[in-house]
Amino acid sequence: MNIFVVNSGSSSIKYQLFRWPAEQPVCSGLVERIGQQQATITHKVFDPTNPTTAPAEQHLTLALPDHEAGLREVVGLLTAGETAVIQNPADIHVIGHRVVHGGEEFAATTLITPAVKAEIKRLFALAPLHNPANYLGIEVAEQLFPQARQVAVFDTAFHQTLPEYAFRYALPEALYTEQRIRKYGFHGTSHQYVARQAATHLGLPEARLITIHLGNGCSMAAVRGSRALDTTMGFGPLAGLVMGTRSGDLDPSVLLHLLGPLGYSVEQVSTLLNKESGMLGLSGFSDMRDVTKALNAGDTRAALAYDLYAYRIRQYIGAYAAVLNGLDAIVFTAGVGENDALVRSRVCQDMGFFGLELDEAQNQLRTPGLRDISTASSRARILVIPTNEELEIARQCAQLLN
Repeated sequence: MNIFVVNSGSSSIKYQLFRWPAEQPVCSGLVERIGQQQATITHKVFDPTNPTTAPAEQHLTLALPDHEAGLREVVGLLTAGETAVIQNPADIHVIGHRVVHGGEEFAATTLITPAVKAEIKRLFALAPLHNPANYLGIEVAEQLFPQARQVAVFDTAFHQTLPEYAFRYALPEALYTEQRIRKYGFHGTSHQYVARQAATHLGLPEARLITIHLGNGCSMAAVRGSRALDTTMGFGPLAGLVMGTRSGDLDPSVLLHLLGPLGYSVEQVSTLLNKESGMLGLSGFSDMRDVTKALNAGDTRAALAYDLYAYRIRQYIGAYAAVLNGLDAIVFTAGVGENDALVRSRVCQDMGFFGLELDEAQNQLRTPGLRDISTASSRARILVIPTNEELEIARQCAQLLN
C-alpha cells in the first residue's frame, strides 16, 4: 500500500511517500514559498535496499502561484524522469493529511468525508493560520489523486485523553458548553511519536514521560503510557513555553492593559503575541542559532532570553513530574530539542531532585537516532529522539485502514 503523507502549510508543502509496511520513505520533499515567482522544491529519493545511502536530491526554483501548482509539480517528480517512484497518480492508495485543529469532534485519525471537511472548515476560527492551509491541501489532493482514500490526522487528537480538570478553564460554564473554550493542545503527532519510541526504548509500556517539543513553536506534554495527561499549549498555540516569536504564558492582565490604557487593537495584540514576542521580542532573533551566536558574543539580551527559555521548561518539568507522580524519562525532540546542546544543558542543570543527571559529554555528541544523554547513575533518563510526524501519520493511516 502506497501512503503519501502531505503536510500543507500556508506557503509550503512537506511530503513523504511510504511503500507500506516499510517505514523507510521512498521519497520526501519540501515545497516552499508558494505564491512567489522564486518558489523552491527540494525532492529526495531514497535507496530502499540501503537506508544509510545518501538520497538522490533534486532542487527546483520556479514560479508556483498556488498549492495546486506546487502539488502538480510534485506529482511530476513522483511519476517522471530519474526521480520516478510510481507510474501514475493512481498508484497512490492513501493520502494522509496533517490537520492542526480537530476540536472536540476528532479524537482519532479519520477518513475524510464531506462532513469531515465541513467540520475542519468550521474550525478555521480556532486555527486561522493552519486549518485553512490544511483544508486547501485536502481539496488539491482530492483533485490530483481522485482514486486515493484521504485521511485526516489531527494534531489535537492525542491530547483528547486529558482529564476534564486538566483541559477546562475556570470560566463560566456556558463558555465551554456553548463556545467550546478549553485547552486543546498541539504538536500531538510529534508527542505521540516520541512517547511511543521512548516507552519502547525503556521497556516500560506505562512509562511516565515528559516530552519536550522545541522548534519555532514549542510545547511539552505529560504522558503516561499512551495517554496524554496534560500539555502546555491551550485553546490556541500561544500558551506555555517561550517560542521563536510567540510569548508563551502571560498574565491576562497584560492583555487588558494593552487593550485598555495602551489602546492596542485586537489585531495589534494578536500580531504582538504571535509574531513579535518570544525569543524575537527578548533578543531580537527568532532562530535559536542566531540567539546562540549573540550569546557567545556576549549579548546580554541573548543571555536573558536563554535563561528565560530554559527556566520555563524547568518549571513545567516540575509541574508535570507532580502530574505523573514520578518520572521515568524526559524526551527532547524537534529542531532545537534535537540539535541545541546548550538548551538541553541549561534545562537539566540542578535537576537532581527529579533524578535527572546529564552526561555533558554525551550531550555534546551529534549522533543520529535515539540517544540517551543521562549518566549511568541518573534515576530518570534524559533522551533525545528525532521526531518523525510524517511516519506517525503514515502509521495511523495504516492502522485506520487495515
